[in-house]
Amino acid sequence: MTKLRQIYKCNICGNVIEVVHPGAPALVCCGQPMELLVGNTVDASKEKHVPVIEAAENGIRVQVGSVEHPMEEKHFIQFIEVLTADKVYRAELAPGLKPEAWFPVKQEDILEVREYCNIHGLWKTNE
Repeated sequence: MTKLRQIYKCNICGNVIEVVHPGAPALVCCGQPMELLVGNTVDASKEKHVPVIEAAENGIRVQVGSVEHPMEEKHFIQFIEVLTADKVYRAELAPGLKPEAWFPVKQEDILEVREYCNIHGLWKTNE
């Protein structure tokens, strides 16, 4: 059964979806079951992916990686999300932009921060 806020990917066409109405026994795209993505939390390559949270005026700033992640046409961060008990804040990014975003949320209200790299998948932090 799907759960609220889970992220799935179609390994054929690349569609990425977030569950906003849970309950389906499975998600299918291109005639195949979609893959449930689980956020990685440990950087092991030269590209850094784990979101870094820092306090900012009236909220938080989230940067992808301790070293700035590339934002090129073929390799970039597609979105950054901040999850609280009752809200999802999302910044959608594109090649050429900085891999960071500001969110109007108190750090103590955060349940999870996650980001999606078009090549390396879903990453998260629970800081």
